[in-house]
This record gives sequence, structure tokens and C-alpha cells, in this order.
Amino acid sequence: MSRIAVIVVAGGQGTRMGTEVPKQFLLLDGVPVLFHTLRAFAAALGDRARQILVLPEEHRELWDSLCHQYVLDVPHEVCSGGETRFESVRNGLEQIGDAEWVAVHDGVRPLVSREVILRTVEEVQRHGAVIPVVRPVDSLRYLDTPDTSGRIVDRSRFRAVQTPQVFRTDWLREAYERPYSREFTDDASVVEASGRTVALCDGDYANIKITTPIDLLFAEAILQSRKLTLEK
Repeated sequence: MSRIAVIVVAGGQGTRMGTEVPKQFLLLDGVPVLFHTLRAFAAALGDRARQILVLPEEHRELWDSLCHQYVLDVPHEVCSGGETRFESVRNGLEQIGDAEWVAVHDGVRPLVSREVILRTVEEVQRHGAVIPVVRPVDSLRYLDTPDTSGRIVDRSRFRAVQTPQVFRTDWLREAYERPYSREFTDDASVVEASGRTVALCDGDYANIKITTPIDLLFAEAILQSRKLTLEK
């Protein structure tokens, strides 16, 4: 497998979590959320991957303190983020060196599985750009305006997008040379705006993004379930 760089973006402030500590630093199974994220990629890819953690400058001191307190054993580099996720990823791209492939992952998706990581890395070598997705399980409504009841839509035509999103490095660098647009909701949308096609692969419903307090409870339950499975 060619060398791959992993950009872990962790710039959230945790406003929807309702805590003073940003969500990426909250404890999950006794250690900060970001520890689980970095360890997942280290376990799946080993020394074939170079991990770049993108943090707001004001969080660097806290991160150093947490790494010392909880003894993080995963090699990684830290770079400063920007005011938007777009700027943060672009800053991360400047640190990846000569990696042929680059994965971009939300720092607050700590439960990403080995299977999803390896699947995206395998598929990107065929397609050049790939993102993991899952089918929506709830009914969906389209609102013409926010104050209407809307109309039902065919959920089989929709997919919920996850990370890691993995790309040829030259494609992602080329895409991020474009000016920022509010339409860029993830890295795939940036790459598609440059004229590239993004392939889809199977994600995992357990690969949740921790945004609200209930998400943290779900994550704890998933981790405990995984532990019980390993003990059997």
C-alpha cells in the first residue's frame, strides 16, 4: 500500500454539546475522544500512515496537557487550524509531505472501524476519490421553506455521508486551491467542484459523529458492546 496521510480535523467548539470543554477533548471510556480517533487509524494503518491533527491554536496547550496526563502513544503532528473547516484542511495539506493518498477525518468520529478505514483506502486506489455512506433509516421530508410541513421524499435516493473521505493527494490539493464557498460542506464537495467524480462505499452506522450529549452516551454504549464482543 502506498504511503497515506491522515488529516484529523478537530476544530469544534462544542456549542451543541453544552460543555465548557470542546467535544473533542471530552472523556470517552476514560480518555479524550481524540485519543480514540488517532488510535483507530494507527491500529488500521500502522506506520504506513502519517497523522496530522489540526487544532485551533488556542487548544494546543490543552492538547499537550492531555497527551501528557493520559499518555497518548500514537505518533502524530499538530498544525493550527483556520477559521473554517476549509481553511483547516488546507493547512493540514501543507503538512502531509509526499503522501500519495490523503484521508480527511472528523476528529469527533472516534468509533470509525478498521473495516471502514481499510475499505476507503482500498477503494480510493481504484477511483481516486471515495467517501463512506450509509442509508438513512428515518423517513425524510423536504421543506420548501422552513415554516412549512414540507413533503415526503424517497429516502432510498439519499445517503448520509461519513468520514474518512479519501483522495489522491494531487486531486485534493488541486481542489483546495479554489476559493472558499459556503456550498463546501465536506471535502467531497470541494473535490466535485473541481470537476472530479467521487465514488461511494459502505460506511458504518457505528461511525457516529459526536455532536450532542446523547451522541456521547451512544458512543460509550458502542464501546462497551465492542469490549464484550472481544471477551467472548
